[in-house]
Amino acid sequence: MADRCQVDFYVLGDSGKSAEQLACRLALMAWEQGHRIAVLTGSAAEARKLDELMWESPANRFLPHSLEFSDQSAPVRIGTADTEIPGDCEVLINLTTMAVPEPSRFKRLLEIVPGSESERTASRLKFRSYREQGLQPASHTIGK
Repeated sequence: MADRCQVDFYVLGDSGKSAEQLACRLALMAWEQGHRIAVLTGSAAEARKLDELMWESPANRFLPHSLEFSDQSAPVRIGTADTEIPGDCEVLINLTTMAVPEPSRFKRLLEIVPGSESERTASRLKFRSYREQGLQPASHTIGK
């Protein structure tokens, strides 16, 4: 468990980039740094789509992952909001529209802000929620 969670919002400034592609890139970077990662999706269909993408992206790299949060052998685990997030994960990538409960369980929480206005509104609410919990979220624009 982390004493203080570092929360980062990655704002997609280029409509050509997808949240899922950025999630793959961020997961790869965290894995290369030796972290255990969970990626939270909004549905089983979104989880399967991300699973497929992780086999292809990034190109010419292998990102070991599993579609089961319970698979402790995989450094990157993909799951849905209706399953319990593994307690041994240090980095959580949240692709859902809801704020993560008890974010301080993780060292890092990575939020990706997609291009659609409704998803940006949801991200603003998440940002506010984390601030109300005493965290200091940072914002980074990707692909200006």
